[in-house]
Amino acid sequence: MPVGTDTRRLRLLDVDPPELLVYDEAGPCPYLEDTVARLPMRLPIRPLGPAEFERKLAVGDRRQGILLYNPRCPDCRACEPIRIDVAKFIASKSQRRALRRGLKHLDMTIAPTSLTEEKVALYNTHKSSRDLMGTSDLIDPAGYNAFLVDSCVSSFEMQYRAGEQLVAIAIVDRGERSLSAVYTYFDPAFEFLSPGVFSIMTQIEYARREQLQYLYLGLYVQQCAAMRYKASYRPHERLIADEWVEFGA
Repeated sequence: MPVGTDTRRLRLLDVDPPELLVYDEAGPCPYLEDTVARLPMRLPIRPLGPAEFERKLAVGDRRQGILLYNPRCPDCRACEPIRIDVAKFIASKSQRRALRRGLKHLDMTIAPTSLTEEKVALYNTHKSSRDLMGTSDLIDPAGYNAFLVDSCVSSFEMQYRAGEQLVAIAIVDRGERSLSAVYTYFDPAFEFLSPGVFSIMTQIEYARREQLQYLYLGLYVQQCAAMRYKASYRPHERLIADEWVEFGA
């Protein structure tokens, strides 16, 4: 049970498998200024199998720790779940260049998600480098564990190293036919390698090798500069009015 949850406000949702609605309050949008967001957080009563999680992805669900969420904002539909059909994907010149550069300088290994001091330190370095306003709190080991290790689905991490040095981590979920990119963080000193792009490209290549159909990239918000990059992976599909719509190359 998430720390601080008021059990008197829990509600059992009639879905398969059942879920507990643990939080459902309106608040400031994390993507758009002066916008009210509603992100109900749901706790499955047990871990989800690959087919069960696949169905959740198909309706736009995302995972954070052991919880699932799907935007249900009162007056805004800016958030659009986005996915890549990896068989159709055609990399741009810059994406192919980032893949070649990364393969030349970095070694990638796949491992179970885990907590180490090295990862916590790298996460905080990455977060601080992107916090221009200086408002982000550094994560502690317990927070890292809750956010990036604990899961209600099958999850793993892609580790990227230059020799012995940890350069980046990508947290990835796996469904029956898909991968879902959860979170990537990296050492800003290696930004010249475009590790964010390299991470997505290696996830696409991994999905192809595993004969999976989709890589889910989370939410696309056209009005949010930090989220706009996702549309550069083409063709892609976005969930609009409960229908997956393809946006071509």
